[in-house]
Amino acid sequence: MFLSVFDLFKVGIGPSSSHTVGPMVAMGRFLNDLAASGKAAEVARAVVTLYGSLAYTGKGHGTDRACVLGLLGERPDEIDPADVNKLVDNVIATGTLTRGPLAETAFDFERDIIFDFDAPLEEHTNGMLVAAYDASGNPILSDTYFSVGGGFVVTKAEFADFAGAGVTYPDVPYPFRDAAEMLEMGRVSGKTVAEMKFENEISQRDEAEVRTALDRIWSVMKDCMDRGIATDGQLPGGLKVKRRARQISDTLAAEQSRNVKYAHAVMDWISLYAIAVNEENAAGGRIVTAPTNGAAGVIPATIRYYLEFCPDASEDTVDDFLLTAAAIGGIIKTKASISGAEVGCQGEVGSAAAMAAAGLCAVLGGTNAQIENAAEIAIEHHLGMTCDPVAGLVQVPCIERNAMGAVKAVNAASLALLGDGTHFVPLDSAIETMRQTGVDMLSKYKETSQGGLAVNVTEC
Repeated sequence: MFLSVFDLFKVGIGPSSSHTVGPMVAMGRFLNDLAASGKAAEVARAVVTLYGSLAYTGKGHGTDRACVLGLLGERPDEIDPADVNKLVDNVIATGTLTRGPLAETAFDFERDIIFDFDAPLEEHTNGMLVAAYDASGNPILSDTYFSVGGGFVVTKAEFADFAGAGVTYPDVPYPFRDAAEMLEMGRVSGKTVAEMKFENEISQRDEAEVRTALDRIWSVMKDCMDRGIATDGQLPGGLKVKRRARQISDTLAAEQSRNVKYAHAVMDWISLYAIAVNEENAAGGRIVTAPTNGAAGVIPATIRYYLEFCPDASEDTVDDFLLTAAAIGGIIKTKASISGAEVGCQGEVGSAAAMAAAGLCAVLGGTNAQIENAAEIAIEHHLGMTCDPVAGLVQVPCIERNAMGAVKAVNAASLALLGDGTHFVPLDSAIETMRQTGVDMLSKYKETSQGGLAVNVTEC
């Protein structure tokens, strides 16, 4: 089994990997298929129908606007977040797709993006149907896509393989499918989790390319944190949520000069880093899925905690952190889910906390057994967490949940390092429990904003 570190960590824009980045990717795939058909010039109208969670929380997650960006040929890893509103508003004002392969095609923002609130598509709750028609209304091309979490997109035809055993992975030196195999391969080879993951990566691409791409991932994470800390004001979307990261930063900086400081202040710094990232995400800024946008603050916050508060920490080891985290994330995604629409927030913040705990444990010198233990502790104590965003926005409770997830990740790594790696609940059992819990969880608690805080908090 092999999912690349760059499958788990993707550069994109907020506020959601499944509801913003995924739809942009799906539209790009549709445009590629149109180009391959040779019929792009015949298109007079394009229509996107959103189902399930994409329909219920699509407005709050910017799914409709993301679809427009995708149809304009924009990519989530390349677009400047500052251009998003200008590009979409221009399409709305002119009633046409203003650039890209379908430039000058008529497009009515209110009519040509349909929110279908009936039953979700059978395969997955994050479904979307994209169709192109000629001037006479005859269909030219259509396809159904599913945004399955973390920016991953599959077509209806691909979903049968994706959901079953038909997925094929490239051959890699250490093809562990679960944590038990990961530990056994590490025992036999004498390699760490990060070393095995790196060997897998460089079997698929040049070593220098891997290192450069890892550096970019961390650079984008750092920039996102710094922007979030430096920016104040109000988040978009109508809830009038005030940004807090800058005020928290100023308060903590002032407290550093005090003669007496609380030891638990370190948790405030961890929370600051996570909140800064997720406020940027909520504002539609440049973000790294880690493994999703909704949980994007946990891993960067934990890395920054390591660099700023742990003796002898070095940015040279951030690659090992990311590689270890990706190894755990790949197992979780393959064996369960990282999608809030599939399994609730346990699959987003819970997975991110497990990945962060494993990464931190690794760079602090933990053994493979301790790394697996750290991940298990983190995910076990997120089991059952629902995804219930107020007003369908990735703000309340999402931003604070990242702060809590990062603190839990540090706690989990610390507990694992205090032991020898032996523990009662295997990571694989915790992951399977998360999957089963997600199956049993009512849909109103899985990113539909029909339950939980989403219906018990009065919107301002």
